[in-house]
This record gives sequence, C-alpha cells and structure tokens, in this order.
Amino acid sequence: MNELAVRQREQGIELDSGRGHFVDRDGVKLTGGIQWLPTLFPIHGLPETKSLMKLADLVDMSPDELKARWKMIQTPLALEVANKESSKPSIGDLPEGAEWLPYMKRYREGRSGSQWLGYVAQRPDVIRGLKIGQESGRPFPIQMEVGASGLELSMDRFLRGIGGTRVSYGTDGRYRSMPSIGTRIRTTDNPYYPVQIQTTIKEGIQRELEKLSETMKVEEGAIVVLDARQGDIIAMVSRPFYDPSHIQVADGAWSNRAVKAEAPGSIFKLVIAATALESGVTRPGEMFHCSGEYHRYGISCWKTGGHGDISLEQGLAQSCNVVFAELGERLSQAQIARTASALGLSHKIGWYADSFMGGEELRQIDQEEAGRVFHPAVQVDGGVLAQTALGQRDVLVTPLQAANLVVTLLHNGQLFSPRLVSKVLYKDGSTMAEFPAKKLGREAVISPKTSHQLLVMMRRVITEGTGRSMRSSKWELAGKSGTAQVIKSGKKLNQQWFIGYGPVSEPQYAVAVLVQNRPAGSHHLAADVFRRVMDILAQDTDVS
Repeated sequence: MNELAVRQREQGIELDSGRGHFVDRDGVKLTGGIQWLPTLFPIHGLPETKSLMKLADLVDMSPDELKARWKMIQTPLALEVANKESSKPSIGDLPEGAEWLPYMKRYREGRSGSQWLGYVAQRPDVIRGLKIGQESGRPFPIQMEVGASGLELSMDRFLRGIGGTRVSYGTDGRYRSMPSIGTRIRTTDNPYYPVQIQTTIKEGIQRELEKLSETMKVEEGAIVVLDARQGDIIAMVSRPFYDPSHIQVADGAWSNRAVKAEAPGSIFKLVIAATALESGVTRPGEMFHCSGEYHRYGISCWKTGGHGDISLEQGLAQSCNVVFAELGERLSQAQIARTASALGLSHKIGWYADSFMGGEELRQIDQEEAGRVFHPAVQVDGGVLAQTALGQRDVLVTPLQAANLVVTLLHNGQLFSPRLVSKVLYKDGSTMAEFPAKKLGREAVISPKTSHQLLVMMRRVITEGTGRSMRSSKWELAGKSGTAQVIKSGKKLNQQWFIGYGPVSEPQYAVAVLVQNRPAGSHHLAADVFRRVMDILAQDTDVS
C-alpha cells in the first residue's frame, strides 16, 4: 500500500519505449540515439530562481512564457532546446521540478530518402501498460509505438519490446515537489530485448546517394543499388524525401517510389530481345532496316530519318524502335509474358515467406507493387505487341524489378529475391532469426547463352550507343537507357530510366535509376545520375 501511495504521487514520463532498432550490414545504427532534454514535472508553486531564467533562455522562451506553460501542464513535458547541436548543455542546476533526461530519439533529424525504413505511429488501441490519471485517478491505456510503413511495419512483430524505461518525479498530494523522493527510474532488465534488426543496407552509400539526388536536382524518382552477387539491397533512395518524425500522410512523400511500378520505356527492350532470342524468331547479327517510321500503329523511331540498315545488336545499343516493334509483332503474348515473369517482372520479388518461424506470412518489402506486362482487359493484337515491345502501352515495372533484372542476367537467368533484412539479433548478440538469400524458381528460363548475349549488347550501349557519355567513368560500365512517354494532368511528360552494372570485368553492383515526370524533350537526367552513382560505388570500393 505504501508503494502504491508513492506511485500515485509520481509524475512519470517515458524515456524509451523499448522498441527494437535497425542497423546496417556493418552494424552502423540506423535508428536510436540519445537526446538530452530539460523536462518539466507538474508541481504546485513554481520556483523563482536564476536557474529558471537560464532554462527560459535555453528553450527560447521568456521567463513569463515558461512559467505560464509550466502552470498549465498536468503530465511531464519535455522541452526542445534552441540549440539542436547540444547534447546535455551545462547550465548549472535546473529549477526544482525540472530534470535533464535522456530520451531515445528514434530517427535522425531532417528528411531522407529511406522510405524503405518507414515510420512508427502511436496506437492508443494497443495497450502496453496502465498509468494513473492525474485528476480522476482512473487508469487509461498508454499509447504504443507500432510500425506504420516500411520495415517498421513488416518487422513490427520482432520490434515490439517487453517494456520501456520510465522516469518519475515525486510530489505530495498537492503536486508539490518532494526532493526526498526525487526521480525514480523503472526499466525492464532483460538480456534478450530490445532486439536489433540487421539490414542489407550500406548506410554510407545510402547517404551519399541521397546527397547526390539533391545535388542533381532529382525531384521525383528512385535509385536502387543491388549487390550483384545475390541481389541484396545496398541502397534504395526515393524522391521526394520524407521526415519519419513528422509524417504528413496526405503529401505522399512517405511512399517508396523504388517499389512503385511505372512505364519502363526502352529498358523493356532487354526482355523483348531475350524472348526473341530464346524463341528463335531472331538470331545474333540479323539485319533490319529502319527508315525512321514503322508505318503501322503510329510508331516511329526517335532518330529522324532512321538508322538505315542496322543489326539486332546495334538496334539495342541505339535503342531503335523500328527493330523492336518488328520483333514484338513476331512474338506472342504468352511468350513475352513468360519471359518477363522469368526475369522478375509482373510479380513481386522482394523476400517473402508464407509462414515464418511457424507463424504468419512475412514480406520484408512494404508497399511493393507487382507491375504488369499486358492489361487483362485488353485484346492483344499486333499493335499492342509492337507498343509493348517498346515498354509502352500497359507495361509497368518498378525500379527494384529493373535493377534485379540486371542481376538475373548476370546469373545466367537465375532469379533472386532481393533482401532488405539479413537477420534479427537479441540484445546479447545471439541470433533470433535469419533470412537466407533466396532464389525464385528452381531453374533459369533464360539460357546462359542468351544472358551473355544481352550483357554484351548492354556493353555496346556504352561503347557505341545511347550511353556513350559513360565511356570515361571510373569503371567500365554496361547498361540500357529508357524513356517512356506519359500524360499526367493533361501534360506530356517523360519517365527517364537507366539500368546497368559495373565493373564489366567483375560485376559488383546492379543499379536502376528512375527520374519521373521530366518535361518532354528534356536532357536525359537518369543517365547522368547513373554515371555518378557508379562513380560513388567505385570510390567506395577503392576506400574499403
């Protein structure tokens, strides 16, 4: 009864919810950091001291403003200091009834392009404990932090802790401070919780690419970097940025554009080339004639006057629409759809288990869209096939799928399932759960021969085709450009793509860049960004 009486006179505040945290592949913290804040407790009779004056200055208030705010509180209140860079400023003792307290700050300050991480939200319907009401004495539920999007949502079952850390300040029955009681800390001492979730992300590369996207003025779009060995996600940047600490649901910035499907344009010609070679409707070295017009379905080549006589390999390097419209009409809907699916398009590819650790399904990558090749309601004819072959019409691809397409070709047609998380660790460092690298499908549908031919063609894009500006890059690169025409709000806009890998001699990374909603006819910004991304990756490899 004595303990209960004391608790009723304590004004408590949570310092740490006990939720688990994320680290990158090398153990660098992605969430969690201590922030010292002056905290006011509701007490009767405010002090009139020099320390109150100092506190008012620290939090950028007048003494009268501070006192007025202090008098109104019924629960403890943490104040933001004016100098964000300060950790625990030394200003002498705080006024009686105030304490410097260390709060667990989940996210770093400012906006970022790490929408894959997501954010947490307060859920009053999820009860972690009970708290004594200040006035009524009736208990009410404490709101709990739960995952609302990204990894915070998909890994929420592991992240929820078993209790947080709270601090209380003793008062008497009239809410007057009792220095004899002072502050009391209650925490859950457990060797296993909170857990730590190890991601596949390289934090340094992620930050560099976020800076790059700002420097190069990418307003909308995404950058995806995969480990070429098994498709792990090294970095994934989405524009515009979001602030996980201040979510505005309506503005949509929290949405991860790296896993949203868009018209791919000419990067889809890789799928058509693979389908045509595998089905035998073309062969390496076959010659075509491009006059600049296809003479059907309103299709023309981007090059005025056309390319003249052009081989299959040159057709891909120069991204000739006439060559690929003709190939599209030679193929069937079923052939194109089958190859696209084998290369990881038209279905979700992120790491998935229908029953993980004996429980419910687990899909690591939140918000991932499946994309598509053909619209189910459209009757497919020659025109649909020709337009589909150019990555237009109804084709939709995510940047994650586009980058993983490159990884698939690098592995002779074997499709991998990209991971964002490799393992979950207990607090003591032991392993709770592992997420092994996964292959999708037992056998490669695209032959090693066809895969090799496509990789050689991608190299020619750089040496003699639309990617010639990258010949002076730090690494020898290979890739494919794409531009898709879209209409949004009545305006003709372009979705610009560039996908590829490097270095050619020993591939380490596969990259996809999407720059959305560019003015028609504007400079191909995606190609410039791709080159800069690869230079950053080359520099990182040199340093490591």
